[in-house]
Amino acid sequence: QVQLVESGGGLVQTGGSLRLSCAASGLIFKNYAVAWFRRAPGIDREFVVGKDWTGSTTYYADPVKGRFTISRDNAKNMVYLQMNSLKPEDTAVYYCALRPFRITTMGDQYPNWGQGTQVTVSS
Repeated sequence: QVQLVESGGGLVQTGGSLRLSCAASGLIFKNYAVAWFRRAPGIDREFVVGKDWTGSTTYYADPVKGRFTISRDNAKNMVYLQMNSLKPEDTAVYYCALRPFRITTMGDQYPNWGQGTQVTVSS
């Protein structure tokens, strides 16, 4: 049974930082692309960043380029999202998602999802 568990969300002031973690189990993690999505109130789910199974390809959505960094640790089956220079518009529930091998920005192409972790950025 595949399980993804996010952690690390919270309340932070504008300009602050947070580091989200996602622990994966029940699959051969090294064979999976990893991604973070987010959903803000009243807004459709949005792709944030993804990294392919080799780690050689990473794609960031424009709103987070230069501020967010995704990383993966295959030895620990972990995905991380370092978020710096946070803005109020980054407020959302953040989800990690996995799919075999290659990344895509389309959420419906990811069969595996975590439960989400809330990030709130105050102005």
